[in-house]
Amino acid sequence: MFEITDPNNIQLNSEGQLKHFITTEGLSRELLTEIIDTADSFVDMSAQQVKKVPLLRGKTVVNLFFESSTRTLSTFELAAKRLSADVLNLNISTSSTSKGETLKDTLQTLEAMHSDMFVVRHSDSGAAHFIAEHVTPNVAVINAGDGRHAHPTQAMLDMLTIKRHKGDFSPLVVTIIGDILHSRVARSQIHALRTLGAAEIRVVAPNTLLPRNIEALGVKVFTNMESGLKDADVVIMLRLQKERMQSALLPSESEFYKLFGLTNEKLQHAKPDAVVMHPGPINRGVEIESAVADGHQSLILDQVTNGIAVRMAVMSMSMSGQMTEKNLKTEA
Repeated sequence: MFEITDPNNIQLNSEGQLKHFITTEGLSRELLTEIIDTADSFVDMSAQQVKKVPLLRGKTVVNLFFESSTRTLSTFELAAKRLSADVLNLNISTSSTSKGETLKDTLQTLEAMHSDMFVVRHSDSGAAHFIAEHVTPNVAVINAGDGRHAHPTQAMLDMLTIKRHKGDFSPLVVTIIGDILHSRVARSQIHALRTLGAAEIRVVAPNTLLPRNIEALGVKVFTNMESGLKDADVVIMLRLQKERMQSALLPSESEFYKLFGLTNEKLQHAKPDAVVMHPGPINRGVEIESAVADGHQSLILDQVTNGIAVRMAVMSMSMSGQMTEKNLKTEA
């Protein structure tokens, strides 16, 4: 694990604009809303005959994945190409470049190729933050998921999905269900929902999958699905990693599904117009039954579409923030 200092000393330029995107924690409501609004303007591009804008023309984006994820890598690659950037995908073994000087060497090699943006996914918490601290000026760093720490673009695509279907956040009760303890997605969602003013944020999980003092993040904790789902407007299921099933944290897949899997029967406790989300990939019959995942309340495919738009927004905003910082320093 890398040491994480105040992220906003790194994320924002001197004008308060985004120049890296490491975490949703500490960002203002205005900035999160700007990300959502910018992404919203990109959503309908997929229906256009020409799906490109020139915002990153001439820029080189390196997808630097020390941890595999086909879905996240694909959406970042597509987002960069729709912004007209040149894209290089690198899947790097964590065995040789996990921390410290070896990671710095990797960065220097990529910087020598005149890269403009690193999209970083790493199994160690704080890795994207470390890279943003040590990268050469004018290179933007986007966190595509680091350890248990953060997955900010996933959180923001979820916020965009909620906004497009529910509008105002202020009256919403949002229930997040599953492996809260190990989920970087849940942490980023909670920070974003709280900043955007959601009325109530709930987490539902067995005690073994709840972090200590999770209430300090401003959430209500439930260990019973029916209570946690009561009158919810938004239900977010989390992916359960297979290794949790093989440890002492859970008795079995079938037991977890019985108590915490989302079925149509359990969903009846939420509001009739509640929407269902899942960051994917789905473990059907473990976290959620197919009838719910494929049902009329599910926004899972919308999340995939919105993910491209959010990543386009974050990449274009970060590059713009870097350019503004460069211009200010030149003028000074």
